[in-house]
Amino acid sequence: EVQLVESGGGLVQAGGSLRLSCAASGFRPDDYAIGWFRQAPGKEREGVSCISNPDGIRYHADSVKGRFTMSSDPDKKTVYLQMNSLKPEDTAVYYCAADWPWVCGRAQTTGVMRAFGSWGQGTQVTVSS
Repeated sequence: EVQLVESGGGLVQAGGSLRLSCAASGFRPDDYAIGWFRQAPGKEREGVSCISNPDGIRYHADSVKGRFTMSSDPDKKTVYLQMNSLKPEDTAVYYCAADWPWVCGRAQTTGVMRAFGSWGQGTQVTVSS
């Protein structure tokens, strides 16, 4: 059974940093695309970043480019989202998701991250001004 569990959310001041973790079970995350999405109250879900190690692809939305990075630890089957220089507008519930590798490549090509197939339960990130 595919499972994704996010952790690492919390309250941080503007300009601060957080690292979110996405622990995978039931599959090897390094064989697939792993993405991070976020949804703020009253707003549509936004694709933030994705990584596809089979294709060597990294994608970041313009809103987070230069501030967020993704990495993975194959031994721990965990993918990370390092978030630096956080802004109040980054406040949202963050979800990690998994899908076939080409899905991240499509995001890189089109500039839009569409919904992935498998999802975690989310972790709240709140950035105070």
